[in-house]
Amino acid sequence: MQKLKVITITVFTVGILLVTTGITISFKDNFKIKDSHKEEISTKDFAASASMIFQNKKEKNSILTPVKMQTSTASLLRVEVYDGLTLEELADKLNRNLGNDYIAGKGYLIASECLSRGVDPYIAVAIMLHETGCSSRCSSLTRSCNNVGGQKGSPGCNGGSYQAFATLDEGIVGFIANLEKNYFKVGLTTIDTIGPRYAESTTWPERIHAYVNKIRAS
Repeated sequence: MQKLKVITITVFTVGILLVTTGITISFKDNFKIKDSHKEEISTKDFAASASMIFQNKKEKNSILTPVKMQTSTASLLRVEVYDGLTLEELADKLNRNLGNDYIAGKGYLIASECLSRGVDPYIAVAIMLHETGCSSRCSSLTRSCNNVGGQKGSPGCNGGSYQAFATLDEGIVGFIANLEKNYFKVGLTTIDTIGPRYAESTTWPERIHAYVNKIRAS
């Protein structure tokens, strides 16, 4: 009789461990968070509850019934970051406007960098397209020195007054950092307020507006 109690307790304990392990694995396997630089969280079909019935009869047999798992599907959480779009959707939208040349495919970098610095991504891309001509073919300044915004500074590109960057990613980050520091952080947050300081041309704001409208409609 003593042996039966020991065996019964052992079987019960092992069963509890298996149930606990099963719930833990189910949670880890089904709770997934997408990439950092990306905002949607999906939890699907993870264990919501578990029940176990242990029957201890007077006879020599003790029965441990199978674990019954109740599952439920959690709703998807949509994280919109700008203009009703998720980060991935915003990046895709920007990519559709970056052309097929040198800066193609940099939508995610631009989107994430702009959002982290408080810079309007549509305005940033519009200025890039205007200054580089990359909607068709990128300028030699962009190709040679990774300057995507027509910034001046040192080190100079080929000894000139326009700034050179070691890589395209550095050039994009430097351009957005310039918008943050010299424009958005000092209250110049619209095309019309940025224009007089950014360019001498009086038609510059009109052209940037046209690019922004095209990006928004794409």
